[in-house]
Amino acid sequence: MSFVEYGDTIKDGDTAIVFLGHESMFPVKVQQGGVTQTKYGVIRHSTDLIGKKYGSKVTCSKGGWVFILHPTPELWTVNLPHRTQILYSTDISVITMMLELKPGSIVCESGTGSGSLSHALIRTVAPTGHLYTVEFHQQRAEKAKEEFREHGVEHLVTVTNQDVCKNGFGVSDIADAVFLDIPSPWEAIGHAKSALKAEGGRICSFSPCIEQVQRTCLAMEEYGFTEINTLEILLRVYNVRTISLQIPDLGKAAEDNSSTGFDSSNPSNQGSPGTNLQQGTVQFKSGVPLKEMVGHTGYLTFATKSLF
Repeated sequence: MSFVEYGDTIKDGDTAIVFLGHESMFPVKVQQGGVTQTKYGVIRHSTDLIGKKYGSKVTCSKGGWVFILHPTPELWTVNLPHRTQILYSTDISVITMMLELKPGSIVCESGTGSGSLSHALIRTVAPTGHLYTVEFHQQRAEKAKEEFREHGVEHLVTVTNQDVCKNGFGVSDIADAVFLDIPSPWEAIGHAKSALKAEGGRICSFSPCIEQVQRTCLAMEEYGFTEINTLEILLRVYNVRTISLQIPDLGKAAEDNSSTGFDSSNPSNQGSPGTNLQQGTVQFKSGVPLKEMVGHTGYLTFATKSLF
């Protein structure tokens, strides 16, 4: 099993996603002889999982059933154990696009955190690219190494435990892109410039506060970065539903309609699409935003290393 290569069957040692519904799923480490408890009953790894195909419908001991899914960076983002605040797919997709990443790209990242963005970056640059990720906290760095090894992507990532603001990324002149998610990104801009290739590259800084953005932009200008711009990604979902409204009483205009030959008692007219004249209402589709939406997560500041 690997997060960058699809496997057909579930094997001992795999990380799989137990899917109970769109709002209910969790990861499980498949082990010979292991069991997993769900609200639908027990899943026995040896008989219910190992050797079965990913995507299989598994019946639990109480008669309920779940699906077993192959892990992807998107599924891992919504199921991973949180060691820090993480980035979600809405921001990750824009970061990947704006940094112009592709298979074979070299990326530097700080900090690693819970590894949500790291898995997406690894999948994007595979199979010939590489991710150099720096984490200040030693235990988080060690846990990230363990997860990358379990997920079959350790050959695509190098994890370093150090302070990027003082010691940089440990590489020079090789990166196509740099990503910063640290409290004081302006202190690491110089190291980011050193890590980027001489022929240029892209940088992104994620910060929750606008004051951090202001200081980061000033540092980018000081180090000669160009095309500096800041984005905020807000996902607003609309609920498309059928709405019924009463037909208004238009007075004389309504009488004029009767003179045009429209007969509400005529069955052929009553069957007109989108109308219900017997009830005095008209139905139509309307898009209404949800009352609650995901709000501010952070500001994404992008820039390009100047060739001069």
